[in-house]
Amino acid sequence: MAIIVVSGPVIIEKGKVLLNKHGDTTFWKFPGGRIEDFTELSLDEHAKREVMEEMGIGIDIVRSLSTLMTKKGEDVVILVHFLANRIGEVFPGSDIREWKWLPIKSLPDDCAPNIKPIIEECKRLKIK
Repeated sequence: MAIIVVSGPVIIEKGKVLLNKHGDTTFWKFPGGRIEDFTELSLDEHAKREVMEEMGIGIDIVRSLSTLMTKKGEDVVILVHFLANRIGEVFPGSDIREWKWLPIKSLPDDCAPNIKPIIEECKRLKIK
C-alpha cells in the first residue's frame, strides 16, 4: 500500500468549474497532480505548478478547501484542494485530452469521486 498525495485548484467562474481529462483516466478531474517530491514545493505551490503545466494558466489561491481521502486499488489517495482564481487564458498541455467549463448545477456522472463533494462545499460557502 502506498499513500499518494495530490494537490490542485478548484476554479469556478460564473457558475462553471474548470475540469479536464488527462493521462490514462476517462473521468473529469480538477487540474492538479501527484506530489512526487515533498521537499521541493508547498502544497499550494504544487497546485500552481500543476495547473500551469496542465492548463497553461496561473492562479491566485483564495483559500483552502476540504482535504479528502479515497482508495485507488490498494493505495490511499489524499486529495488537497484549493479554491483559486484564474490568471490568463486556458492553453491546455499536450496530455490534456479534453477540458471544459462545466456547470456546477449539473455536473456529469463521469466525474472523479472528489468533484461533487468539493463543489457542494463551494456552494455552501456561496462560491459561484
